[in-house]
Amino acid sequence: VSCPDKCVCFTPTVKCVNQGLFMVPQSLPANTKTLFITGNNISHLTAGSFPVPLEQLTDLYLTGNQVELLGHNVFNNLPNLRLLDLSNNRILNFSAQAFPDYNKLLDLNLSRAFYNHTSMDEFFSLLRSGGALQLTRLDLSNNDLVVLPEGMFSHLSNLTILNLQNNSLIFIRNGTDNVHLAGNPWLCDCNIEDLVRWLKSSEQVTDKQNMTCSDPEVLRQLPLLQIEDLELECTFSGEMKSVLETSYVFLGMVLALIGVIFLLVLYLNRKGIKRWIYNIRDACRDHMEGYHYRYEISSDPRLANLSLNSDI
Repeated sequence: VSCPDKCVCFTPTVKCVNQGLFMVPQSLPANTKTLFITGNNISHLTAGSFPVPLEQLTDLYLTGNQVELLGHNVFNNLPNLRLLDLSNNRILNFSAQAFPDYNKLLDLNLSRAFYNHTSMDEFFSLLRSGGALQLTRLDLSNNDLVVLPEGMFSHLSNLTILNLQNNSLIFIRNGTDNVHLAGNPWLCDCNIEDLVRWLKSSEQVTDKQNMTCSDPEVLRQLPLLQIEDLELECTFSGEMKSVLETSYVFLGMVLALIGVIFLLVLYLNRKGIKRWIYNIRDACRDHMEGYHYRYEISSDPRLANLSLNSDI
């Protein structure tokens, strides 16, 4: 299998990670199914970026490449693309014709992908036109979104996971879509309190009366609209638990290392420390003996008279 320069091939996977590339490598193996091109400086993705059909390519990772432009027909030669990760870029222009008609894209990650929320207009046009009709998962987190355009989800009938975390949403326009959220496995912990308050004040969710808790078991089947006044426990996802566990382990290792270094310093300087302690002890002893001697003079009346006569 021939592999382009600065890339590593693990058939059928090609990785071009942190190689200082300024363009997508050419002459990629025809049987490539997964392609990683991450951490480079590829500012423009155009139709020429993938000039040869890669019909077996299903997963494409382009995260952290400083991408600014996705041109027309950029993914036309990737007809079976299922997963596209464009996170951590700075996209200014996302063409509404970036994908071929009847594409098979299912998972699109655009977390922290856009330069700012105003650069997302063409992408929203793509969604409204049905250019991503098959999407089941869409991540738009960390993009400073302020409003959701009208009808942006109207063609995404298969969408099951939508991530809008860490944006600046102030409201959802009337007519954006009548959102249906019942039937999802809602985890009723302290993190859902804001959602419940929003549900009570909003008319966007048409089936909010049918939204019920899935976990914990004691709240199962309880309508979300009835849990606002309950004391809800805070839980962490499996991913968060692993992050916390890793953090605690790392903190323990750091503290242990500091302790070992401290003990090593004490051991290497043990003679000097012992001498310093002895000096302090001797100084304290001399000081206390001086106090004791003065006390004896003061308490003996004969010595006091002798001292007075000597002064006279």
